[in-house]
Amino acid sequence: MRYAVISTPLGPVTLASTDKGLASVHFGNHVPLDGLVDNESNRRFIRQIDEYFHGERKQFDFPLDFSGTSFQMAVWRELLKIPYGQTRSYGDIARNLGKPGASRAVGMANHEDHIAIVIPCHRVVGRDGSLTGYAGGIHLKQQLLSLERTTPLFT
Repeated sequence: MRYAVISTPLGPVTLASTDKGLASVHFGNHVPLDGLVDNESNRRFIRQIDEYFHGERKQFDFPLDFSGTSFQMAVWRELLKIPYGQTRSYGDIARNLGKPGASRAVGMANHEDHIAIVIPCHRVVGRDGSLTGYAGGIHLKQQLLSLERTTPLFT
């Protein structure tokens, strides 16, 4: 695993990658004590995430290295289909997967999403449009959604 910590309008964000692609995005500095910090290996990811925060990128085009249960991976692939600036409910995702009663399971899969921002679990909201759980905190979810609906957080 190769790490990079980048500055964003939401504070520091830690990226971790493998030879296969981006493996995690976490809010804060989460480099293990023995972790290899390698900005050059993460250059492509750093650039595109920076472009996202500048309002210059609406879709990422780098490889991802994620693993989970078959259901989790199906949920994450469905999240990747949510267009920039739009939201879907947990029920919408469950129905799209052919499992209309699985809203809570979709929520649990979102909770296990380790590639925040890129796999946009921040775009999933409650049935009534309310902001519900987000690993980085509801305030970060709100800021990401606001970024996608208005102007860049960087000027």
